Amino acid sequence: MKKTRNYGLYICCLLLSVASSHAQTINSFTVQQAVDYANKNSVQVKNALLDILIQKQVNRDVTSIALPQINGTVGVTRNLDIAVQTIPNFIAPATYQVLIDEGVKNGNGQPVTFPAGGFGNLLFPFGNPWNANAGITLSQLIFDGQVFIALKARNGTISLQEKIAALTQENIKANVYKIYYQLVAGKTQIELLDANIKRLEKLKHDVQVMYDNGFTEKVDIDKLSVQVANLQTEKLKAENMITNGYAGLKLLMGMPVKDSLVLTDTLNDEKIKEGILEATQFKYSDRKDFQISELTNTLNGLNVRRYKLSQIPTFAIVGGYSKQAQRNKFDFFEKGDWFTSSYIGIQMKVPIFNGFSLNSKVKKAQLELQKSRNQTEALKINIDGEVENAKNNFIAAIATMDFQKKNMRLAEEVYNQTKKKYEIGTGSASEINTAQVDLKTAQTNYISALYDAIIARIDFLKATGKL
Repeated sequence: MKKTRNYGLYICCLLLSVASSHAQTINSFTVQQAVDYANKNSVQVKNALLDILIQKQVNRDVTSIALPQINGTVGVTRNLDIAVQTIPNFIAPATYQVLIDEGVKNGNGQPVTFPAGGFGNLLFPFGNPWNANAGITLSQLIFDGQVFIALKARNGTISLQEKIAALTQENIKANVYKIYYQLVAGKTQIELLDANIKRLEKLKHDVQVMYDNGFTEKVDIDKLSVQVANLQTEKLKAENMITNGYAGLKLLMGMPVKDSLVLTDTLNDEKIKEGILEATQFKYSDRKDFQISELTNTLNGLNVRRYKLSQIPTFAIVGGYSKQAQRNKFDFFEKGDWFTSSYIGIQMKVPIFNGFSLNSKVKKAQLELQKSRNQTEALKINIDGEVENAKNNFIAAIATMDFQKKNMRLAEEVYNQTKKKYEIGTGSASEINTAQVDLKTAQTNYISALYDAIIARIDFLKATGKL
C-alpha cells in the first residue's frame, strides 16, 4: 500500500514538472540573439514586414491594369410591358385606292372615298416578352502614360517599404541594446553592493570584537549597522529596478512575460570602446532615414512624370462576342435561333479639356517633390548635428567612465588603508565611516558613468548608421 502511494506521488510530481516546462520557457540570450528574437516577434517589426507584402499586392494590382481585361455577361429579361412603336398607317391607303379604282360603292350606294380624318397610325409591339443574351468582351491596353510610370515605380515602392522596415528594426535594435546592457551593468551594481555589504559586515564583526575587548564604543557598531541596513535597502531597490527592466525588455522583444530571460553577455570598459574608431567616418547614405528620404524624392519625381504623361492619348485593343435570343415564352434551352454579334477594334482616348484639373495635379506633384527635396536637405543638417552631438557625448562619457573607474579604485585603496589604521588603533571610527561613504559614492558614480557610456555608444553608432 505504501509503495502504491509513493508511486502515485511520483506520477503527480512528474506531471507537474511537465506542465511547468510547458508553462515557462527559459531563454539564454546574447545581445545579438535578443535582437534576432525581437526582429521575429516584435509587433512593430511584424507590421513593417507585412507592409512590404501589402505593397507587393498593390503592385500586382497596378500590373493587372496592363494585362488583358476579359469580362463575361449572361442575362435573361422578362418584359412585363412590351414597348409599343407607332407608325403611319401605310396599309389602309393602298386598300382604299384599289376600292376606288374598281368603283366599289359603300352601303349607302355611294362610291368609296378616302376618309376625311385620315387613316391614323399602326401600333406594333417592339420586342418579345422573353430576351436572353450571353457574351464576352476583351480589352488590352497598348499605351497609357500613367500606367507606364506606375509599372516603373513598382521596385521603388517595394524598396521604400523595405527601408522603412529596416529603420523599424534599427530602432528596435537600439532600444534592445540599451536595455540589455543597462541590465548587464545593473548586475555590476548588485555585485558592488554585495561587496560593500560583505565588507561592512566584516568590519562590523571586527569592531564588535574590539568593543568586547574595550577598545571602542558601541556607537561605532550602531553606525555600521545603519550603513549595512542602508546598503541592503539600496540593493532591494536596485533588484526591483532590474526586475522591471527585464519586464520592459521582454515587452520590447515580444516575449511572453512568464518566460524566463537570462542575459549571457558581459560588459567592460574595453567592450564599450570596441570598434568605435571605424564609425568616426560616415556617409549620409549609411543612414536608413536618409535612404528613405532619397527614395521618396525618386517616387515623387515619377509622380510628376505620371501626371504629365496623362496628357498623352491612350490606346487599347477592344473586342467582343455575344449571342442573343428572343422568345414569346421561356424556352431558351429548347430549339430556337440565337443571333451572333461580334466586333474588334482599336480605341484611342484623347484628353482635351478637364477643367484645369490635370494642370493642378502636375503643379501639386511638383510642389510635393520640392518639399521632399527640402526635407532631404534639412535631414542632412540634422544628421550632421546628431553625429556631432553623439560624438561629443561619447567622448565625454568615455572620459568620465575612465575617471570614475580610477576614482573608485582609489577610494577602495583609501578605505582599505583607513581600515588597517583603525584596526591597529591609529585611526578613528569617523575616518573609516567617511572612507566607506566615499567608496560608496565613487561606486555609484562609476555605475552612472557606465550607464551613460553605454547609451552614448549606441547613440553614436546609430547616428553614424553603423549600429
